Amino acid sequence: MAELNEANTGAGASASASAILSRDMRLIWRHRSDIVNPVIFYLIGITMLPLAIGTSKQLLGTVAPGMLWIMAMLATLLSLDALFRTDFEDGSLAQFQLSSQPLYLIVLYKVLAYWLSTGLPLTLMAPMLGLMLSLPADGYWALLLTLLPGTAILTLVGALGAALTVCLRSGGLVMTLIIMPLYLPVLIIGSSAVSSAVAGFGFDRELALLIAGLAIALIVMPPAIAGALKISTNQ
Repeated sequence: MAELNEANTGAGASASASAILSRDMRLIWRHRSDIVNPVIFYLIGITMLPLAIGTSKQLLGTVAPGMLWIMAMLATLLSLDALFRTDFEDGSLAQFQLSSQPLYLIVLYKVLAYWLSTGLPLTLMAPMLGLMLSLPADGYWALLLTLLPGTAILTLVGALGAALTVCLRSGGLVMTLIIMPLYLPVLIIGSSAVSSAVAGFGFDRELALLIAGLAIALIVMPPAIAGALKISTNQ
């Protein structure tokens, strides 16, 4: 009987969290600018780069790995500070905290919804932008494979900053200052992986580090974000 109750509880938690994911995806679709703005920012930022440093294919190919990663990081940050603010303002966040479902599980599904609407589109369009920057062909596969776990890590870490600043009306700058030091290792490893692939070396080590970092972030960040939300809202 106890095992049955535990199974029912687990099934209920999963169903509730799935409902949160479905709700957030519908809200994001209604506010499609939240999807379009990071993509447009990424596109414009990369398009303007040749105007700033010149049109030399050799120079563009050299700076492409780092710039593609930097612009992806900035695009991910673009609307991340509003991840929990709407729920805070309409009272949904208080209901989440009072719910019988684990808050960390709800947080994980909200972060997943954000990544699906922002991080995944940025990752998929990165090879096309790499072509615009004359990125050598050997770097495309590395760019795509490293951005998949990389943008997920950036989203999880950024969600912690969003949780800490959820009560601040202009929390974007504060959030950026909090999480930027945590972004640097991901940025360095990701751009190094693409550079290694372009140079003809393997990028397995860097990819393994990013995957390991994602696994750690999936374990550590949801409870940390849930705790930050409770502290920020004084619940």
